This record gives sequence, C-alpha cells and structure tokens, in this order.
Amino acid sequence: MSPTPQKDKLIIFDTTLRDGEQSPGVTLNTEEKIEIAKQLSRLGVDIIEAGFPVASPGDFNAVQRIAREVGPLMEGREQGVGQPMVICGLARCVEKDIRTAFDAIKEAPRHRIHVFLATSDIHLEHKLKITREQCKQQIAQMVGLAKSLCADIEFSPEDAGRSDPAFLCEALAVAIEAGATTLNIPDTVGYNSPAQYGSLIKHLCENTAGADKVTFSTHCHNDLGLATANTLAGVANGARQVEVTINGIGERAGNTALEEVVMNVHTHPGAYPVFHTINTRLFFATSRMVEDLSGMAVQANKAIVGRNAFLHESGIHQDGVLKNKQTYEIIRPEDVGVT
Repeated sequence: MSPTPQKDKLIIFDTTLRDGEQSPGVTLNTEEKIEIAKQLSRLGVDIIEAGFPVASPGDFNAVQRIAREVGPLMEGREQGVGQPMVICGLARCVEKDIRTAFDAIKEAPRHRIHVFLATSDIHLEHKLKITREQCKQQIAQMVGLAKSLCADIEFSPEDAGRSDPAFLCEALAVAIEAGATTLNIPDTVGYNSPAQYGSLIKHLCENTAGADKVTFSTHCHNDLGLATANTLAGVANGARQVEVTINGIGERAGNTALEEVVMNVHTHPGAYPVFHTINTRLFFATSRMVEDLSGMAVQANKAIVGRNAFLHESGIHQDGVLKNKQTYEIIRPEDVGVT
C-alpha cells in the first residue's frame, strides 16, 4: 500500500479590507475595519492585507491600529493556527509607498510588506511607460528596499495573467534574488480560464530560478465568473497561498470568495494537496458582518453563505431532505454557521 502523500497547509491571505474595499460604493471607517479584522483573526485567517497605507492618512491610521490592536490577538487561534495573524500593507514599487507601509505595520508581532509592479506589455507600454529591463531594475531596487525593512516580503507582478510567461519568470527571479518570500500571481482583470491559470502557475513553479525558496500565491478576479475555479486550479498546480475576500467582494465583478475556496478543500479533502485551518462555523456570521458594514448585499443564491444556499423549494427535494439531508445537501448547514 502506497503511503499517503504529505499535504501542505493552505495559507489564507484575506484582502477584504484592501481589494474588497475597492468595490464601488464601499467605504469602511477605521472602527469598522478593526471589527472585521478581529473577526478574520477569530476565523483563522493567516494573513490580512489591512490596507494601502500611502493612499491616505485615514488608511495609514487604520492599518496602524490593526497592527497594534489586532496583530497580537490569539482568540480562536490557539489550536488550529497557533500564532497571531500576519498584518500586511500594500505598496507600489515606490520608495515612499514602501517606507509608509512599513511604518504602518511594524508594530504587529508578525508583519509583511506586499510590493507590486505590472509586468504585462500593455501595462508597461501604456500605463508605466517603461521597458522590460527598467521593470526588472525597479523590482530589484524596491523589493530590496522592502527586504531591508522587513523579513516577510510578497511581490506581485500585476496583470500576470496577460504577461509573457518567459518574461514573468525573469521578473520573478529578480524578485526572489532581491528577497521576496512569497510570489503572488494576479489574474488582475479576470481574463484566464482555469486551464490557462493552472498551467501558468505550474510553468512558473517549474521555470523560475529560485522557485523552491518561495511560496507561490493566487489572486483571481471574477470578471468571467471563474475566480474560485482559477484559484483552485492554481492550488492544484503548486500555489500554497490564496488571496481571497469575504463574500468575494472587490473591484468590478469581485475577487475569489474565501468561503468558496475553503469549503471546496473541506468538502473534497482528497482532491487537493492541501489542508486548511479555518473555523468554517464562523463563515455565516463573518459574511453577515461584512455585508452589514460594507453595504454590499450578498446575492440570495450565493454559494455557501447566500440566504437560499440551504433552502429547498422543489417538492421532490423537500421530500428527500426530510428523509435524509444528504440526498440534496453536500454541506451540513451547521458546518458554515447556519442554524
């Protein structure tokens, strides 16, 4: 009998307070952000992207307070996670951004700087107006600066989903050499299919110099309704961190929903090479908190946390559920906090 393959922990990076807050019409004040951050800590999230500190004094203050007040918390984390949540601040590849991000997060016991720079030709030519070589030079300089301030550094090549894979490998190798410990691969505009995104993650893991020294991460958008599928394809092909939001809120059509990824892994433990340490019984309460504070209603038929997710209208279905719930329910409602 062959031995059971060793599973890796799936690192949950929640960006509800940063990318999620970029949803049109969503504005959270500092106290609301702290309330959500505390709930995410209880939920068992590994890393929280608390904001974009250079964006405004208000954003800086919110990230700093989360670092101070939420960073040390251990409530609900004693068993499964065993350590406090990492508090992360986002920064462009700009010195002021990076230093401001570090100042905002540095009081958290565990902290990370997340640096990003676009790598697709369309972004380099039309938005940044720099060459590929200049892009690599900027990555080397700014990731290096971040590393001089903080041990835990994440680098994201923005619009990786539309970047030339060969150049992407070169750019990521530069980031690793400069000190990045996590490489996040964003499908920024939700363009990829699961086959394309999974293949990209596999290619990068196999062809980037120094790939064995870092953690690869997914960051998918839902413009074509494929964010969760793409994220899971990334995990199946080597990613061990997923960037997600509660209820899938975010720019345009939204981000990958945290609850959907975790419950896929939870429901199919043999299908993915990872395990999770999330307290799934807090999903419904967390979803409602984010819905109430953000003002973004959860669609009734939303997977896992929608109001209709465990309701049965068809008489045939009702008859089956009354006889045995497993006839039409693949998840027990109580496992996600629905009572």
